[in-house]
Amino acid sequence: MSTEVTDRPERKRYEIAEDGTTVGYVTYQVAPDSIELLHTEVDRAHAGRGLAGIMVQAVLDDARSRHLAVIPHCPYVAKFIDEHREYLDLVPPGRRAQFGLDG
Repeated sequence: MSTEVTDRPERKRYEIAEDGTTVGYVTYQVAPDSIELLHTEVDRAHAGRGLAGIMVQAVLDDARSRHLAVIPHCPYVAKFIDEHREYLDLVPPGRRAQFGLDG
């Protein structure tokens, strides 16, 4: 299966598709210098296959390329960042404790 993550700014979300069918998304709000990641969801029929992680990694890589700070309101995104510390620098130091990322 082919997997693709696409930003859909008109819907304020990134979507992940398998073979052209949308199976999940991450909702967001963008400010001039940051992106607030609000909610991550994958269809139950496609859960447990790592699609959320693939999607969140693509979202974080895009935020980095756009020089946006990441505000991970979504617990899944915060957990992903905690487990993949190479993305910790995207979260402003003053906001890390708010999301359990200060340790």
